[in-house]
Amino acid sequence: MKPMLNWSQIDTLLLDMDGTLLDLHYDNQFWNHRVPEHYAEYHQVSIDEARQLVHNHFKQVAGTLNWYCLDYWQTTLQLPIRELKARTVDLIRLRDDVPPFLQEARRAGKQILLLTNAHPDALALKNQHTNLEQLCDQQFSTHSFGACKEDQKLWQRLHAAVGFNPGRTLFIDDGEAILDSAQTFGIAHLLGVENPDSQLPAKVFQRHRSFDNYARLQPIIST
Repeated sequence: MKPMLNWSQIDTLLLDMDGTLLDLHYDNQFWNHRVPEHYAEYHQVSIDEARQLVHNHFKQVAGTLNWYCLDYWQTTLQLPIRELKARTVDLIRLRDDVPPFLQEARRAGKQILLLTNAHPDALALKNQHTNLEQLCDQQFSTHSFGACKEDQKLWQRLHAAVGFNPGRTLFIDDGEAILDSAQTFGIAHLLGVENPDSQLPAKVFQRHRSFDNYARLQPIIST
């Protein structure tokens, strides 16, 4: 179903990165498959044991800034995470439907802000291998604010720094809990991405409207 957006009520696009603008396949492959494989190799344990250990570490910090922190994982797993991530850059891919959408949004005079929980080094790597930086007016890693999107402190600090109008902002993310957090803060327009990973089945959102192709959000009118 095509989400109904009143573009005359939207000035700012606040957009997640991984799974929203970029195919989440890269991150899912790296963290769910490559990291356990590397852990097993580096620490001389079985792949099953490595998967369980890594999974347990993930569970302990889910929903916190550490979950997204490369420094935390390098220390915790005793792996050269940055080096290993650079080995799989061939999987980094901008969604095909994103450039036309963002180009039309820019022509319509919308402010385009990227807001990611990814570590600044991960953001830099994605920019290096896509033209994402050129498609956005500004990019923000939540690490710069000391809190992730699941935390209300992030929204308060971002608002103080950027000064966007929550009532005239559209926030798009592939995580329902993160959309809940944005709604609590007061972001008026919220959408979930049903197909963040091109290689996995579509997600079902329970509490927010969602879509599977940015073409469904067009045309974008100017304000």
